Amino acid sequence: MAIDLANHRLFLGADKLMVMLDYLSGKVATTVAIGPGVDANSYDPALKLAFASCGGDGTVTIAREDSPDKLTVLQLLQTARGARTMTLDPKTHKIYLAAADYEAPAAQPQPAPGQRPPRPKMVPGSFKILVYGADAK
Repeated sequence: MAIDLANHRLFLGADKLMVMLDYLSGKVATTVAIGPGVDANSYDPALKLAFASCGGDGTVTIAREDSPDKLTVLQLLQTARGARTMTLDPKTHKIYLAAADYEAPAAQPQPAPGQRPPRPKMVPGSFKILVYGADAK
C-alpha cells in the first residue's frame, strides 16, 4: 500500500490490479492492470508516479497520476522472477527490489485446490538488490 497525501489517494495492490482509492470517501477512483503476485506499492509524490512490484512475472508497473481520478501506465519494467519486495527513495526517485536466482522447480504433483505450490529454492549466494531510476533527460 502507498499513499498520496495531497490528493487523499491510496494505491493498493490487488489481484492483477493497482487500485487508486479515495481514502476519504472509500470509493475506487480508478484501476490499472498489473502483473501477478503483487507484493508492494510505492508512490513518488514529486514525480506523481505509482509503482506496483509483482514477483509472479518479475515486473514493476509504473503509472503516472494524471489527476486524482486518472492513472496512466507508463511502463511495464521487467525486473527478475520473484523480485517483489520493493522500496522507493523519494530523494533520488529510485526503486530498490530484492531478488535472487532460483533452482529449477522439481517435478511435483499439482497442489490441492486452494493450496499454493511450494516456493522454489534460492541458489545460495545469489541474493542481490536491483536498483532502477528514471533516465536523466
